[in-house]
Amino acid sequence: MVFSSIFLPLSTLAIGYSVLVKAAPSTRGAVCSDGTVVSNSVCCDFIPLAKDLTENFFENECSEKAHEVLRLSFHDAIAFSQSKGPAAGGGADGSMLIFPDVEPNYAANNGIIDSVEDLSPFLSSGKYPSISAGDLIQFGAAVAVGLCPGAPRLEFLAGRPNATAPAIDGLVPEPQDSVDEILARFQDAANLDGEDIVSLLVSHTVARADHVDSDIAAAPFDSTPFTFDSQFFLETLLEGVGFPNTTNNTGEVASPLPLGQGKSVGEIRLQSDLALARDPRTACFWQGMITYHFFPIDEEVLMAARFKAAMAKMAIIGHDAKDLVDCSAVVPKPVAALKIPAMYPATKSFRDVQQACPSPFPSLSTAPGAEETIIPHCPDNQSTC
Repeated sequence: MVFSSIFLPLSTLAIGYSVLVKAAPSTRGAVCSDGTVVSNSVCCDFIPLAKDLTENFFENECSEKAHEVLRLSFHDAIAFSQSKGPAAGGGADGSMLIFPDVEPNYAANNGIIDSVEDLSPFLSSGKYPSISAGDLIQFGAAVAVGLCPGAPRLEFLAGRPNATAPAIDGLVPEPQDSVDEILARFQDAANLDGEDIVSLLVSHTVARADHVDSDIAAAPFDSTPFTFDSQFFLETLLEGVGFPNTTNNTGEVASPLPLGQGKSVGEIRLQSDLALARDPRTACFWQGMITYHFFPIDEEVLMAARFKAAMAKMAIIGHDAKDLVDCSAVVPKPVAALKIPAMYPATKSFRDVQQACPSPFPSLSTAPGAEETIIPHCPDNQSTC
């Protein structure tokens, strides 16, 4: 999940959102104007939105905006509590967009206002009157992740009603939380277990942090932040040797690749990631992600398939799938995988692994180079982005 900078709230836009969403006429088994066969005609409304998001917002790449919208989809959805009841939050209901003066100000949502402000014009413009705030967030995430090479084509169900109230504070896990606290929070939200949590954390392979250390921006969680691969799971198991900037930041621990150069800052590691990678309840599932990335199942690698399944659960928190319409057919086909196997970054090897699972560790090669890997700041090694 990506941590971004905070800008001004959008209180002036929030009032009209519930009015903007109009019930669209539905026809089962429809064919959209571009020839896409869908289960219901309401799905056709998302086709121009997908094009708009891909070309004009994400600019056809696994960009920082794509990272941020993926983070927003999680933070909006997880704000639900079975124990506290409906008044605590509506789950994946778009409350982040409907009430931008409230939830984005919670500490756990530090920086989320960037993606809130970025997506809000897609609602306020009136171009997509039948699309709710909750649907916009989850569909935006499905479009975003598909731009990262190797990501799966996510399921998308439409029909979430707009939020009527913001979620309460304290429902979004934070990197300083213990494994016990994280497991309890996900269980309370939607009966999600440790394997679901690890599967959702596949998203950290294309995530970067802006606010764990407030003095550095876009600090990556692995050495390939623009590629949907299993490097994150390998590198989180490597011994931490330093920090990309200052020490003693809440929720941050030492990473194995702290060196940077200019805008290309070193790798940052979250305390919660380190803990989950080494906890006996999740360690073997975590380690298994390293090699599963290249075992195909129904044309998808297992890591991607697990992420897809967990995202499908998360995206409908607070809703009954029977009340929604399957519009997965309008999610754009993802960018193809680069098919580069997981490997130790330059200067690293098995001796740097802090193995917590008793199962045999995969045999991996090491990237060439006599110096520590410098992680690029921009996709495709561009000089600016």
